[in-house]
Amino acid sequence: MLDERKLAVLRAIVEDYVATSEPVGSKALVERHSLGVSPATVRNDMAALEDEGYITQPHTSAGRIPTDSGYRLFVDRLTTIKALSPAERRAISSFLEGAVDLDDVVGRTVRLLAQLTRQVAVVQYPSLTRSRVRHVELVPITPTRLMVVVITTTGRVEQRMIDLAAPIDDERLVELRERINTAAVNRQLSEVPDELDHIVSSFDQDVRPAVAAVVSTLLESLVEDAEERIVMAGTANLAVLGTDFPRSIQPVLEALEEHVVLLRLLGEAVRPSDVMVRIGHEMPVEGLSSTSVISASYGEAGVGRLGVLGPTRMDYPGTIGAVRAVARYVGQFLEEPR
Repeated sequence: MLDERKLAVLRAIVEDYVATSEPVGSKALVERHSLGVSPATVRNDMAALEDEGYITQPHTSAGRIPTDSGYRLFVDRLTTIKALSPAERRAISSFLEGAVDLDDVVGRTVRLLAQLTRQVAVVQYPSLTRSRVRHVELVPITPTRLMVVVITTTGRVEQRMIDLAAPIDDERLVELRERINTAAVNRQLSEVPDELDHIVSSFDQDVRPAVAAVVSTLLESLVEDAEERIVMAGTANLAVLGTDFPRSIQPVLEALEEHVVLLRLLGEAVRPSDVMVRIGHEMPVEGLSSTSVISASYGEAGVGRLGVLGPTRMDYPGTIGAVRAVARYVGQFLEEPR
């Protein structure tokens, strides 16, 4: 376990290297940081940090740069996360307020994250399995054709058309809509089938086929699509940061083209406001060992995930703060009644 003085030296090396992209020497540390010790002591501390694998010397006569282990210790021992400025918070809020539907919310969120962090941003659509029903609407199109519309608490809208064998009158259609909403609203989607189980038998025999068709179609609309939806923005930011990748950004770009890779990068859903950080060789995908990912879940019960990917030479306090703030704002926005 490193003592506080060596941790202070490591923090200073990480901060300077992130800011300048140049290897850091003991003289620069003493000049730029109030470490309260002599250059000789700093050199001894740097030697100890190198022996323990937290920093390394990229070439002879150069200063030191952090290793993956150094970044990991730096992140694990962060005492403060860089808070967004009032202007940034207002910008996030106003940017999302203009959204008209879920697609717009997700699109705005991924662009916002890329702009705030100057990294590659990834956002997963809210998962149906973690959503609740906000409202079910039955819209008559013709006497024997209905549209079933399900609106979830996360803003997802599922629509299905249904052809009935015989018409259902307006009075019974209103009754069916009310019974469905009484049974389903504010329930998790996984709970809805059991709640709707008794509805068919509660209607008169002559309309049961129509009611059964509506309930069946409704349940089909609640089944999660096997392919979770992911959007990405900011890949052009990698070109600006190209010198941070040892050989080429090509392996990174190739990995990001795979849908399943993006899901793995975001990781398992964590509690809202919690942030997960993967650094360098902790990455679960070959070709991304020179990158880091910072991700968080958003919404009630973590209905979706979002995050950013960039080089390991990253402003971790600032990026963690941005990811956490955007996740919180998106969750609040989706949960507001509309």
